[in-house]
Amino acid sequence: MATRALAVLGRGLLPVDTLIARADDAGLTRGDGVFETIHVRYGKPWQLDEHLARMAGSARILGINLPPASELAALVESVCAEATDDEEVGVKIVCTRGPDTGQPEPPTVFATMFDVSPAQRQGRRDGISVVTVTLGVTADVRSGAPWLLGGAKTLSYAVNMAALRYAAAAGADDALMLSVEGTVLEAPTATVVWAADGALRTVPVDTGILAGTTVNYLLDRAGELGLRAERTRAHLDDLYAADEAWLCSSVRGAARITALDGKPIGERGLTEGVQRILGFPLPENTEK
Repeated sequence: MATRALAVLGRGLLPVDTLIARADDAGLTRGDGVFETIHVRYGKPWQLDEHLARMAGSARILGINLPPASELAALVESVCAEATDDEEVGVKIVCTRGPDTGQPEPPTVFATMFDVSPAQRQGRRDGISVVTVTLGVTADVRSGAPWLLGGAKTLSYAVNMAALRYAAAAGADDALMLSVEGTVLEAPTATVVWAADGALRTVPVDTGILAGTTVNYLLDRAGELGLRAERTRAHLDDLYAADEAWLCSSVRGAARITALDGKPIGERGLTEGVQRILGFPLPENTEK
C-alpha cells in the first residue's frame, strides 16, 4: 500500500518521504493513537462526517485531544485533491498522542492517500474465503472494561495483522474473530453482515466491536433489499445457515463470504443489491 500523497496538520501537503514524527512519538512507541480509513470515489471522500465522528469517539475513549472536525476534514480534502475524479483511492487519517515526554504535548496528525489494492477490489467481485480465530475474550468483557478499548479504532493493530497473516498461511483471504464462548465478533479490518429470516443482520456493538460506518449505511437501507435491519449476536451455525454473508469495510466495500473454515456459505443473489446500495466500483476482470 504505497503512499501517494501526504498532508500534515498545520504544514499542508508534503513530499511522501517527509519525516513527520519524532522517535519518541507515542503512536510509534506504544501504538497510542487513533485512525480512520476513508474510501474516495470521484475525488470525494465517502462518509467523511461519519468517519470523523467515529474518530472523535475513539479519541474520547483513549483520552486524546483530537483537533476540531473542520480541521481534520480540510486535511482529508487536501490529499483527496491529489486524486483524479476517475480514480478509486483510500485516505488514512491518523492522530497519535504525540511525543511521550511525560508532559502534555500536541498530537501528531496526518493523512495519507493510497491506491485500493487489487485484492480488495477482487474480493468485492469474486468473494472471499475466511477462517475463524479466537480473540481470547468473552463477548461481554469489553463493555465493562474500558481499558480494553472496545469500540475504539486504535493504532494498536498488531493482533489484527497477525490474524490476517494466520489466515493467509491457512490459504484463506481473511479471518473472523470469535469470543472464547464462540460468539461471532468481527474481522481484523471489517464487520460481518449476514442475511437470514427476512433480516439483514450484524453484530451489536455491546460485544466491544468497532461500529462499522459502511455497515450502518447498508443496514439503514436494508429495506431496498426487501429486508429489515437487525443487530443481534450470532454463532457460526447462524452464518452457515444464512442466506448470504459478507465482510464489509470502508475501502473494500462488501465482500461475500464464499467459505468459512472450508465450509460453503449460501448464495442467494443478494450481493448485487448490496453492491448497488454501497456504490463501490467493481473491476471488470479479475483473476483468482
